[in-house]
Amino acid sequence: SPSRIIIERRARPTPEAASFDPRQMQSVEPMKKAGILHRDLARLIASLGHGDLLVIGDAGLPAPQGVQVIDLAVTLGLPGFLDVLDAVLSEMQVEAAFRASEAGAIGREMDGLLSVAVERVSHETFKARSAQARAIIRTGEATPYANIGLVAGVVF
Repeated sequence: SPSRIIIERRARPTPEAASFDPRQMQSVEPMKKAGILHRDLARLIASLGHGDLLVIGDAGLPAPQGVQVIDLAVTLGLPGFLDVLDAVLSEMQVEAAFRASEAGAIGREMDGLLSVAVERVSHETFKARSAQARAIIRTGEATPYANIGLVAGVVF
């Protein structure tokens, strides 16, 4: 297999390793140069349709049963909510958004990143609406109520 050849090449040169051509590998996907590199997240954003709901949440947001979760959390605080929101907004057309009214300073920061008005709802309403999401992106954020619902728009 190609991975075995690579391991052998590093361990000791062999005739097979010397003639190895990575372009002949069958299962390699092209490497994306910019934007969201996380495969599942990039695929999700590319597949959103008009009106689909995408939720970005803190580390503690419960995910309703049956909703896909893309878990980006590495450690508490990493990645941060605002970094993930900024990356998603760079690739997603948003026509509407909502967040918990309980969000303090981070809520005002969310509002400032979006080009649409952000509806404020109770945290309980937020969680109930999350059940309609195509997916929830879980961040490592440890700030309470650092959650937002983004409704996909169209670019035309």
